[in-house]
Amino acid sequence: MSERVTGSETAEVAGGKPRNGLDRYFEITKRGSTLGREVRGGLTTFFTMAYIIVLNPIILAGIADVTGQELPFAAVASTTALVAAVMTILMGVVGKFPLALAAGLGINAQVAALAQFQLPWQQIMGLVVLEGILITLLVVTGFRTAVFNAIPHQLKIAISVGIGLFLTFIGLKDAGFTQAHETGAPVLMGQFGELKGWPVLVFVVGVLLMAVLYAKKVRGSILIAIVVTTVLAIVVEKIAKVGPVVGADGVVNPTGWRLNTPAVPSEVVALPDLSIMGDVDLFGAFEASAIGALLIIFTLMLADFFDTMGTTVAVASEGKMLKDDGTVENIDRILLVDSLAAVAGGASSVSSSTTFIESSAGVAEGARTGFASVITGLMFVVAMFFAPIVNIVPSEAAAPALIIVGALMIMQVKELDLHNFTDVMPIFLTIALMPFTYSITNGIGAGFIAWVLLRVVTKRAREIHWLMWVITALFVIYFAIDPIRQLIG
Repeated sequence: MSERVTGSETAEVAGGKPRNGLDRYFEITKRGSTLGREVRGGLTTFFTMAYIIVLNPIILAGIADVTGQELPFAAVASTTALVAAVMTILMGVVGKFPLALAAGLGINAQVAALAQFQLPWQQIMGLVVLEGILITLLVVTGFRTAVFNAIPHQLKIAISVGIGLFLTFIGLKDAGFTQAHETGAPVLMGQFGELKGWPVLVFVVGVLLMAVLYAKKVRGSILIAIVVTTVLAIVVEKIAKVGPVVGADGVVNPTGWRLNTPAVPSEVVALPDLSIMGDVDLFGAFEASAIGALLIIFTLMLADFFDTMGTTVAVASEGKMLKDDGTVENIDRILLVDSLAAVAGGASSVSSSTTFIESSAGVAEGARTGFASVITGLMFVVAMFFAPIVNIVPSEAAAPALIIVGALMIMQVKELDLHNFTDVMPIFLTIALMPFTYSITNGIGAGFIAWVLLRVVTKRAREIHWLMWVITALFVIYFAIDPIRQLIG
């Protein structure tokens, strides 16, 4: 992406010397950034991922576990914000990298399903804690970092490109631009192939506005577009009275706002409810089935393990922060904080927390250091008490950022070597399966398996790092987890 540095920022970047202790600690000038860009990047990341404060409780609190217990919505929302705040600030201070963390999508849905059909909330959250502890041990021993560095450079690029498409699909889905239908097609544009409703129009305006501002190299273009689109959404809702997709009476409005209904809030401050923190049972699941508990831990661990790797590579690639050998500075500390976030999320009963790919929106806005993460984390602290204000940003106003970032990340496809089918097939599977299966882990796993298999059959096995053998074997188990579970009984 092109650098958008003008005016006073140019002087700061050109100076080369840190201007104060804050600059020196976070290496703001050293990384070619400025304080203003870091603040804008941190704010952009927050507004792009703030939906998790509402979406995580929708996923977790809307389901009763096998004992009939439900998690309180308000408590899940407040605690989700708290864990995101603490771990994102920790990432900024310790990892010194512009990554934000919160309850991981996909993992939280898996946790909810396990609670609904297999285990009480306290026990499944206990397994999340154990999974996080296991990953932390892998980081401390250097194994997780070694695996990260063993991934072939071409697959790292493919991961970034695949995540770009994945982000785009998330943005289109969150805005209702694409939806699942029962007409035989897995996904159609809008309602049965037609764009209907004011929210989709707001989203389209947001994408176009953001693209124009970014193309014109306007500082803060992504953040400005989110704010302007939110104001537009509030005006539209005030005039058209669209309402949410699902009303308070349960009536479905397919052309309504998909997450937050934009409106000027009646109140500004709300006290956080943190009553569910620490309500976990670490070893209760082993009493029912030790093997079953271990399989759950393995599945959660593999998803956590590689989602973060993919996200870190993608964010570093977007910000041109990958080293010449394809590694990332401070990767051991980045992975340590991420691993501890899994422990914190489980211990707080809000599911495993992990790095968010939406961090790339902040990087696209100019963030290059951990100070942007500190800003994002502080915004989550504010959100704990000012949730009514945060909740006026609809997903239709935030989703355009994912489309723009997806477009920026797809530009890395030019660095791929697509001359040999032995390379093309793993690259293709990595890129295609991320959006098509709605999982970063699935794309990485398929790419790893194909990479190893095709090198073996073409007598190039000596090119395979020994860690790739180990991880590929684990991915085979991951994809075959259901038959294995059935065989074990």
